[in-house]
Amino acid sequence: MAGLYIHIPFCVKKCHYCDFYSVPGKTTLLDSYLDALFLEAGKYREMEFETLYIGGGTPSILGPKRLEALINGLSRQLDLRHLQEASIEVNPESASADFLKMAFSLGINRVSIGVQSLNDNELKKAGRIHNARTAIDAIDTASRCGFENISADVIIGLPGQTAESLVTTLTQLETRRLTHLSAYCLSIEENTPFAINPPEDLVEDDGQAILFEEALQYLRQHGYKHYEISNFSLPGKECLHNLNYWHGGEYVGLGPSAASHINGRRMKNLASLERYLEDPLTIDVEEEVLGPAAKMAEEAMLRLRLLEEGLELKILERRYACVNVEQLKGRLDKMTGERMLVKSGDNYRLPSEGVLTSNQVFVNVLN
Repeated sequence: MAGLYIHIPFCVKKCHYCDFYSVPGKTTLLDSYLDALFLEAGKYREMEFETLYIGGGTPSILGPKRLEALINGLSRQLDLRHLQEASIEVNPESASADFLKMAFSLGINRVSIGVQSLNDNELKKAGRIHNARTAIDAIDTASRCGFENISADVIIGLPGQTAESLVTTLTQLETRRLTHLSAYCLSIEENTPFAINPPEDLVEDDGQAILFEEALQYLRQHGYKHYEISNFSLPGKECLHNLNYWHGGEYVGLGPSAASHINGRRMKNLASLERYLEDPLTIDVEEEVLGPAAKMAEEAMLRLRLLEEGLELKILERRYACVNVEQLKGRLDKMTGERMLVKSGDNYRLPSEGVLTSNQVFVNVLN
């Protein structure tokens, strides 16, 4: 399976926690940006894609006509005939009925809504420009437009967040039977407003862990599988595009800062809209070539993120037959003995209590 990621690096306003590459305003460059994307896409005419993910930034800032131009332009350049899943991220304030109807008519069958919270005070402190009512309306509109596979992002640990406010948010989302929820613990990244001027009511790490446990218990009780560290879904509604990442699959990323993984090579475009618009075919690319042993260890680390599926060592033995798996197995068994992993046959998984402290496991797998 190969996935295609399209980065739309435009937004209305940067949120206080955001360190993803995006540029506020500059929407006058949208048409030029689409032309640049089509040029870069031409490099991958020989590939066939099974998943498409349009992320950002704020893809819904495109509006319906530009979204139509984007999908039609990509379809002329790339083989998208066999897509199993096509996802688009939207923000509530720009997820209009016209936009969502257009997305659905173009074959996009999964929508991910940047809700983050349904508490207006938490949204305001986070620098979001929508309120709870707008977010609920976006969910309901997506459903009316035909989407059956709807996901929402929720942030755990927002300033002022409590267990009560978090469960209230989750309850309102669960009541609408969203098929997928992503629950991310707030991370304070360098040079963001939260890092420069931290709010007094930021939730500390221990508090985040308690809130995450509240979310975990609530979602499990209401039929959601905790299938990946930060992701929950109803049965059969996992995000196929992201599963491809975690299975070590190949993917192409188009746009500034977008990453690709092809034939053991990892590449990342320069995070510069201006440079990308100048020439998307020669944009500076960071590149790393992984040898078989390093690639196997990386895939092992990614598969351990899948909490129910876990890491099946036999899969790696088949895929990397030229590599001696014993060193990796030794590291995994050592962590099993230290109760950092749970082992069943040849399958290794993170224990439920180790989800939020898994970074050390991943470091040990890679080294």
